[in-house]
Amino acid sequence: MRLTSLFGPAAAELVVLIYLLIPPTQGVAFDPVELPNLNLDQLGRVALTGDFDSISLYTYKQQTQSTFSTNGSQALITQLPNGDYTAAATADAYIKTMCPFVMQNGQLAGVVVGGNFTSLGGIEAQGVAMYDPNSSSITPLPGLLGKVSVVYCDQDTNTVYVGGDFKGADSTNAVAWVGMTGWANLPFAGFNGPVDSIAKAPNGNIIFGGTFTGLGNITSPQKKDQQIINLSSARISGGSTTEENGFNDPENIVCKTSGQDQPGSTWLLEDRTSGFWRADLNFGFEPTKLRLWNTHLNGRGTKTFRFTALPLNGIMNMTYIDPATGKKSPCDADGARCPLSDNISLPFQDFEFVNRVGMSAFQIDISDWYGDGAGLNGIELFQDDIYAYAVPELNEPTCADIRLGSNSTPTGPWTTASSAQSQSQYLTVDLATQDIQSAGASVVFKPNIKQKGNYSVTIYTPGCLQDNSCDSRGIANVTGVFTAAGATISPQQIFQTNNYDKYDEIYYGPVDVNSDSFRATVTLTPYTPQDGRITIVAQRVRFVPTNDTGGLNGLFEFDPTRGSMLTDFSKSAINQVGTNLQPEAIVTSLAVLAGITYVGGNFSDTSGNFQNVFSITDGNATSLPNGGLNGHVATFQVFGELLYIGGNFTNTATGSISGLNNFAAYNTVSQSWLALGSGVRGQVNTIVPLELNVTENQPETCITVNGHFDRLEAFGPAPAVTVEGFGVWVPSRQNWLQNLNLTTRTITGQLSTSTNITGSDPLLAGTISSQGVPGAQAAVSLTSNPLQLNSLGIKIQPQEVANPNRKRAVSGQNVTGAVTGIFHKNGKLNVTVIGGHFTATASNGSTINNLAFINGTGAVSGLGTGLDEDSVFLALDTQDDILYAGGTISGSLENSNVNGLILYDLAGGNFAYPQPPALGGDDVVVNAITTRPRSTQVYVAGSFDTAGSLGCPSVCMFDKGQWSQPGSGLSGSVAALAWQGNDKLLAGGNISINGNTTRLANYDTRRREWTPLDDATSAIPGPITALTAANEDASQFWVAGKSSDGSAFLMKYDDSRFHSIEDGSRLGEGTTIQGLAMLSLNDNHDKSDLVGQNMVLLITGSLEVPDFGNASAALYDGRSFIPFILTTAGNGPGSLSQLFSEKTVDFKSSGGQMKVGFVVLIGLAIALGVTFLLVVAGIVIERYRRRAEGYQPAPTQYFDKTANMGRIPPEDLFGRLGQRGTAPLL
Repeated sequence: MRLTSLFGPAAAELVVLIYLLIPPTQGVAFDPVELPNLNLDQLGRVALTGDFDSISLYTYKQQTQSTFSTNGSQALITQLPNGDYTAAATADAYIKTMCPFVMQNGQLAGVVVGGNFTSLGGIEAQGVAMYDPNSSSITPLPGLLGKVSVVYCDQDTNTVYVGGDFKGADSTNAVAWVGMTGWANLPFAGFNGPVDSIAKAPNGNIIFGGTFTGLGNITSPQKKDQQIINLSSARISGGSTTEENGFNDPENIVCKTSGQDQPGSTWLLEDRTSGFWRADLNFGFEPTKLRLWNTHLNGRGTKTFRFTALPLNGIMNMTYIDPATGKKSPCDADGARCPLSDNISLPFQDFEFVNRVGMSAFQIDISDWYGDGAGLNGIELFQDDIYAYAVPELNEPTCADIRLGSNSTPTGPWTTASSAQSQSQYLTVDLATQDIQSAGASVVFKPNIKQKGNYSVTIYTPGCLQDNSCDSRGIANVTGVFTAAGATISPQQIFQTNNYDKYDEIYYGPVDVNSDSFRATVTLTPYTPQDGRITIVAQRVRFVPTNDTGGLNGLFEFDPTRGSMLTDFSKSAINQVGTNLQPEAIVTSLAVLAGITYVGGNFSDTSGNFQNVFSITDGNATSLPNGGLNGHVATFQVFGELLYIGGNFTNTATGSISGLNNFAAYNTVSQSWLALGSGVRGQVNTIVPLELNVTENQPETCITVNGHFDRLEAFGPAPAVTVEGFGVWVPSRQNWLQNLNLTTRTITGQLSTSTNITGSDPLLAGTISSQGVPGAQAAVSLTSNPLQLNSLGIKIQPQEVANPNRKRAVSGQNVTGAVTGIFHKNGKLNVTVIGGHFTATASNGSTINNLAFINGTGAVSGLGTGLDEDSVFLALDTQDDILYAGGTISGSLENSNVNGLILYDLAGGNFAYPQPPALGGDDVVVNAITTRPRSTQVYVAGSFDTAGSLGCPSVCMFDKGQWSQPGSGLSGSVAALAWQGNDKLLAGGNISINGNTTRLANYDTRRREWTPLDDATSAIPGPITALTAANEDASQFWVAGKSSDGSAFLMKYDDSRFHSIEDGSRLGEGTTIQGLAMLSLNDNHDKSDLVGQNMVLLITGSLEVPDFGNASAALYDGRSFIPFILTTAGNGPGSLSQLFSEKTVDFKSSGGQMKVGFVVLIGLAIALGVTFLLVVAGIVIERYRRRAEGYQPAPTQYFDKTANMGRIPPEDLFGRLGQRGTAPLL
């Protein structure tokens, strides 16, 4: 087979480049992130609470806290080594099909990706591109315009067959990319309708399935040149125009067809001077005919001219009917100059364009004249294309006296946007969710249909990059009426997130000609419902006549080994099968399994033997059991010997098998239908295999079901499960994953297709969100060595607050999911308490509301009755075995009302009695609870005025069964508390002391006095929502909250003043900080004035981390923020409220910073010690020197004079004292 190349050497060079650059596949190289070396051992057990249904540590740079898109954009998806899924390349619309392009020599050229996108991976790519799985790079395959629905990679012939709804050179809806030569026309030049499926038959032929009745391109209209291009809205200019009044305006000849020479109707050039007439339009067009009225005023007139297309600056070749001979003649080849007759009896002259060339402006250059100079009396420009524009001024001119010309009717607050890089001006409207219906925005397009027949109707959407509306682009709803007999289309949703211009086919079928009683219309409105502020655009609709004959009916068999086409379609068994279907058959799915071809779609055979699905064996169409299915088939997926089928059906055609609701399987070996549960409620669009760890560390292939359904139907003992268009069928368990009590990762969103790549993980496409801790919802434990998150063994479902006025009194705080927690261990009592606003299931199967207990064996329980279900727990603490739980709590216990606070006996497992007298005030809320060190006093803080009958605003102390007011003068809302030693309490929030506003206040328990913290009012830009100690006695601390402008702030106090984070490293404007905590490290980080080298600050909430994006927790080392934990909640970002631990951080062992006084005392002690050592060292050195110089120590032993002394009688001692001349004798 020889296929004609569409683009010549350039395309060949492109494919050679692709082929040579992609080495054997090794899989995408992911960049790991070094996890922080946290030391959590000193804290005991550690946990995190929040509002999330999936959570993971940030371990790879490719990870993001992404949610699945609902605006029509999708992505190529790969799996990270940690099990999370990440986008490898994002598209601006749907990705519908993929296949690995493996050449005959086994070399992978890349993965061919098709869809209705206009960009992939940030690169402009119209509907099709090549993806390199090694580098995640994208190579566009330019040349097609439209939507690609299916690609089939045939290794045997080095060919990629591409089908869809598109144009490419001389082909329509089907084309081929061949080996190393690029795009090539198929011998039959495509089809006259869209192609939805391609498969390779057992005999090696290629089977095309779709909505077509014949081969070849679209047909030209029988009535040509019937749409007039509107020049009345163009910018008209001229060169060398006369100065004579009434004849000097180039606009004189627009919408003038009378041919009268008179002021205001004739335009003249200066005498005997060449010149030009130019029109710049607000849209693009491809003219087919030019009509000119020459002037005959005083013998003047234009003799020769040429037509230049702008901005191409291309001189157009034209033909005309020579008035002298009556024959068609070309304009002068030399410069393409055309003659214009001066025959007065000839009202106008037509010039046909030889080639169709797109342009947005043109110029008529006049080079010669009759009489004294040139001029014109009128001009019209025609085209074959049938367009209706949203901007009314761009439609056919009303001055052309066209009874039913193309027009449009916009209603609502539309504004006109410039064409920029698009084909034409367009309308745009910005709407808030609540205003979509009340605004009444709509555009009704009314084309000028002059020829009855089959048409392809397409709607064009300008790209969002040119007007910077990509973040807000929404979904348009399109309806249409096309025949007087009522041929309509059901509402279609057009996703308008495309980066570049695109079109979507919205209808294919008969269209009636315009008449006084009927005209075809297309109506565009914003789709409802949509969340947030949205932008909708409306540009133009096109009607293209198509060939309605050709002997085909949704199926065509192509033999790639033949050099020419068979003109007798009946010689192909596949073609013959198609013609035996009822007319206008739609084939959506083809699959070949064990030599049998399966066909699915929306059809029935003429004999009534089968509906919507059948098989072809040896050229014969065979009904599947029970006559097929009773509704249309949208998709197939082969898995082993099973053919999974999705669509819009409820049973077999004969209604004999129950449970086949929109999702079923056909066993190709036993030739029997299988019910998969009881199916789903709603249409299934795609079925995509996905590997999951259903059993720990044992991946198995599961089947994902994607579409417009809201429930997995109940079957057997399994209840119905509410979903959002996504379900996972586990073949090994014959059940839905959602019904199984398995600890698998959470996946939400939808998948559109997948493909297997040899030597690499499967490549997915769609829009899904997945984070990594199986079974973790709203609360997880955090451990080190190794650092990881783990489930707490409780399944929590966040609940919206029933009364929106009941919320945390300080803005920006979480009131859904798990908000707070505490570990309580006392003797044999070991309980984990989780509080917030949620429901959970207890171990005994009962429902838990808002406060849950997990004992040492993992058993889960909740409170007894008495509290309102919309209560929210925000703060917890314990005194002995009594739990103090506060928040927005209301109810009645033992006939006594409670408000804001309850006491619960953890040892007894019931409410404590008596309960404290209820707090009072407007919108009572308790935000913080703390026990004074070495005492039984419990301090409760929040927004309230009284405790029982006691006036006790903002902070109140409970001890020995009664309330006491700590000090006086405090009011406002307190969000956080921290003890500074045993006797001083630090309170942060939005508070006042004696009427003076402040953000922080100190309470001295001995003096019973509140005092504002110096500089807190001026230094802190808004109310405080989070507070944590930065050293042992909390004389240094961190605060966070929201500034008056809505941005988040994070500051540190260091005994004397506040320090803010430098501007370049601050968290983003959308940040909400809910919790702060200091943690220890095993390794030191770089020195910082704000954070000790072996400490780090944990920030939790909903964060925008600089140079990263959204995260739910980050670590701050005093210099930069490091993403730490990522979460999602439903289809949105999740958040973390706070970290709680069994023990508090030990700043002494962690090297925490001390007060300045302690530092001075320690320094003095060190100095004295050093002085003492210096003195001792000096003495030792001096003695060594003396000995070295010969000094000897003085004798230290003396003669003992008494050693020889005996007892001497007195007379001997004193008897001779009187004798002279002699010495006394001893």
